[in-house]
Amino acid sequence: MKTPTLPPTTTLLRDARTWLLQGRLPITTAIALLLATLFANLVVADNFLTAFNIRSIFANVIPLAAVAVGQTVIVLGRGIDLSIGVIATLSSVVTVSVVEPWGLPAALLAGLATGAACGLVNGLLVAIVRLQPIVATFATSFVWAGLALYVLPPGTAAAPRMPDVIVLGYRDTLLGIPNAAWLLLLIGLSWLVLKRTRLLRHVYAVGGDEQAAFATGVRVARVQVLTYVIGGAYAAIGSFAMLANSGSADALAGGGLTLASIAALVIGGTRLSGGAGGAGGTIIGVLVLQLLTSLLVALRPPTDVRQLIDGLLVILALALAGLWSGRRRGR
Repeated sequence: MKTPTLPPTTTLLRDARTWLLQGRLPITTAIALLLATLFANLVVADNFLTAFNIRSIFANVIPLAAVAVGQTVIVLGRGIDLSIGVIATLSSVVTVSVVEPWGLPAALLAGLATGAACGLVNGLLVAIVRLQPIVATFATSFVWAGLALYVLPPGTAAAPRMPDVIVLGYRDTLLGIPNAAWLLLLIGLSWLVLKRTRLLRHVYAVGGDEQAAFATGVRVARVQVLTYVIGGAYAAIGSFAMLANSGSADALAGGGLTLASIAALVIGGTRLSGGAGGAGGTIIGVLVLQLLTSLLVALRPPTDVRQLIDGLLVILALALAGLWSGRRRGR
């Protein structure tokens, strides 16, 4: 009987390259960046694997993860939302302002409705009024910021707070796993459910080729509006995590989430021109950014150059992701 021979090394390498280039290279790159930042933290930070540090990492991840998933849905439909971080801020101040008179369930619904309503306005401006997404959402970011300051002015005496059960439970554990990690899993599962809907299939179609999608009967304007509504709802979910993590709201917080969400989805392999990518890679990108932050804390650089180093680390991660993405498209 003839002994089967193994394929030559060149064949294996060619097959591996083909497998990667069939749409898997961006997510593979994101996972490689995640492993690299994880290894760097293990080497540099002595307390990285302590229970307290792990709980803190996941607690800080959830707000950005929720906002970034919402941004991903919008970008997949060929849009972008420069106000999504401020939407999270507005949702947080609305929620905390009504939690005492209305109760927790009604307050959470009010915050969720606020995020969705802001997304609806953005979507109408982009899809119906036909403003450029960058221009429309940049303008509305000032509107949402002004409303947040109106609802909860800075320095308010006896600022409202979230119930202790939410604040303490957020940093607690279940079955030895941080509750925030369970929440991250739920965000990932919500994406898997959403991805299997007809709406998300239409979102990918619109992002891939808007005219072709319209020709096949997809209601492009409706789909685009709904992406912004979904993005606003995810921003509101992120605001709940912000409230649980801090115990209260700050009308000046949350603006940094916008650019961080864009960085996370780029690292995760979502194409800014729409139609390709997904929230799975985005969540990995969020973890990469958080691990970069943890690495910077462990390195303890001088205060006057810390922001510079932080920016350079993020640029490096984006450059690596963009390099591989460019190779995949043959540039």
